[in-house]
Amino acid sequence: MKEKKISPGIHQEKKSENFAIGKENYKYLIIGFVVIIIGFVLMAGGKAETPNEFNGEEIFSFRRITLAPVIVLFGFAFEIWAIMKKPKV
Repeated sequence: MKEKKISPGIHQEKKSENFAIGKENYKYLIIGFVVIIIGFVLMAGGKAETPNEFNGEEIFSFRRITLAPVIVLFGFAFEIWAIMKKPKV
């Protein structure tokens, strides 16, 4: 059997690097990460001045119990969307 020799200049293919995640996806990932951090910052706080004090209104506020977890969950959902989004070619 004879093998055909192909000269390197005739059939050169363009080698394009196809990454699974594009530049735009990385931007969205960073935005999602910032949203998650904002949610965790909103959950922080509620410390009492002394260990004998208990301020239930401050600890169980709307911001810490409802708003912050919703923001964190939105950030995680946004991260999943950013990973799954098809990059532009």
